[in-house]
Amino acid sequence: MQLDAYNAFCATLPATTHVVQWGGAHVWKVGGKVFAIAGWSDGDTLGVTFKVSGLAFDILKEQPGLRPAPYLASRGMTWIQRQTDATMDDEALKEYLAESHRIVASGLTRRLRRKLGLEPAP
Repeated sequence: MQLDAYNAFCATLPATTHVVQWGGAHVWKVGGKVFAIAGWSDGDTLGVTFKVSGLAFDILKEQPGLRPAPYLASRGMTWIQRQTDATMDDEALKEYLAESHRIVASGLTRRLRRKLGLEPAP
């Protein structure tokens, strides 16, 4: 996945914001909380970091082209970094990015989710 495609996809997810920070990383947030980071590629494929469930983390961290996300995973967080598309193609990456968005949004307060239009008002 190229950077333009990554940014275009993340922009389609509801209530997101984009900022370039941390030395040029493209960071996507929902409700002010990070759900995806792209940048720091060592090869042809863009490095993309995203939050996953505990089960997905245990499975994905062992797959070629994927690793526990530097800094985040070392602090006990379930974040994966895709370094290559060896076992996760772009379509699968999009599914994981959408799930990361959902996981992070679900951790927001109900009031904020309602304000962002992620949850219907009572």
